[in-house]
Amino acid sequence: MHQLIASPFLEQHVLVRPGSRGGALLPEARYDELRALDPSEWAPPWLVEAVASQWPDLNVKDQFLGEFLLVRQPSSWGYGKASWEVNLGCNYACKHCYLGLKMNSGMPWEDKQRCLDIMAEAGVLFLQVTGGEPTIGDFMRAYRYAWNLGMMITVSTNGSLLWRENLLRLFRGCPPYRVTVSMYGAMKASYDGLTQREGAWDQFVQGMNAARHARLPLRMSIVVTEDNAAEEQAMVDLCESWGVEYEVFTNMTPTIYGGGEVLTAQSKEHLRLRKTFTGCNAGHTFFRLDPHGQVSICKIGRDDQISLPHEGIEGLARLGAIADRLMLRTGGCSGCTIAGTCRVCRPLAKHYQEAKAPLAAYCQHGEQKG
Repeated sequence: MHQLIASPFLEQHVLVRPGSRGGALLPEARYDELRALDPSEWAPPWLVEAVASQWPDLNVKDQFLGEFLLVRQPSSWGYGKASWEVNLGCNYACKHCYLGLKMNSGMPWEDKQRCLDIMAEAGVLFLQVTGGEPTIGDFMRAYRYAWNLGMMITVSTNGSLLWRENLLRLFRGCPPYRVTVSMYGAMKASYDGLTQREGAWDQFVQGMNAARHARLPLRMSIVVTEDNAAEEQAMVDLCESWGVEYEVFTNMTPTIYGGGEVLTAQSKEHLRLRKTFTGCNAGHTFFRLDPHGQVSICKIGRDDQISLPHEGIEGLARLGAIADRLMLRTGGCSGCTIAGTCRVCRPLAKHYQEAKAPLAAYCQHGEQKG
């Protein structure tokens, strides 16, 4: 079982370690050297020194390469990251959830394997596994398979099941790159109210206690809504007392079906101006995969999807053109004289428009001028 991964990543080559945020850039010649070496050979001195410098607790001196290193092969497809919704089902019913209907459905195991193999072939090194709640259903088998392919995995979860011993055992043997936990309140009443599940707070606390004890690489996503708005600082204080990094999210988005019902969870007092949208590489260097094997440019731009199990890796050749088309200003945004300073991408603006959201939620024209 590997402890290190040497891999191409976009236009570079990197040395990374599952469970660790750190890494090192590899000169192309060093990467090619590792590719050429037999797994039964000793670790070269320069690699021993590089590992000791980056990870002092890891000693690979006098070890065979195959005992600790996985070398990933080059890819001509140019993708470095991907996100996979393994299941849209969830044990919560959060008022603000952008997924709308939460259906427990997905692909047969053979298609999941095929999709993961294709992602690895496409160059995906960093994989975000999300849902719904990803840790329910066939999560562990899919996680282990992706990990064995040499992917650095982030798990996005509500944390309610992180106390399970089989899950913690999996993470000990196959460390994740990061575990991102959504936080929906600092007290039982608000947490259970937003998730619409009695006992959800107790499960969250139990999961967080177990995750912290296991020293999982945690990061919190603090979600501020009308239900818990008064507890924003309390949630921040709790994260800081745990010694866990965090990010605060306040702006709600419509559902993936264009529904605006979840926007009522928005705390108007906490609505924040987004930064100017300057473009992204959605569809060009990363993509999203849904539970049925449908690929889109991202979680928002879900139009013109590609069936990865049926089309195979060749289907990804169409993704860049789809991305460019979806980013074009159309509908109510075409001809806008201040589109260059817009704070949302075109696919997200389209969702807001379909949901008949207040203009101020996504467009500069709706902002009050003082």
